[in-house]
Amino acid sequence: MKKKISGTVRELAYYSSLGLSVALAIFIGLFIGLWLDRIFGTSPVLMLIFLGFGIAAGFTNILKAAKRSKKL
Repeated sequence: MKKKISGTVRELAYYSSLGLSVALAIFIGLFIGLWLDRIFGTSPVLMLIFLGFGIAAGFTNILKAAKRSKKL
């Protein structure tokens, strides 16, 4: 019984941190793009590229969570 409860709590912790990891991936991509734009003077170009990378990384985390939930 305790093993089942601890596994459930572990799964809840994983899925509750999923939103934070998606948001962090997007913001990290955004800030890296803004920083590189400031260095190279390519105003919106690198920000948009790295924002796209961040969004892709966020959705990759969501897909991994979906695959993990199907295994359960």
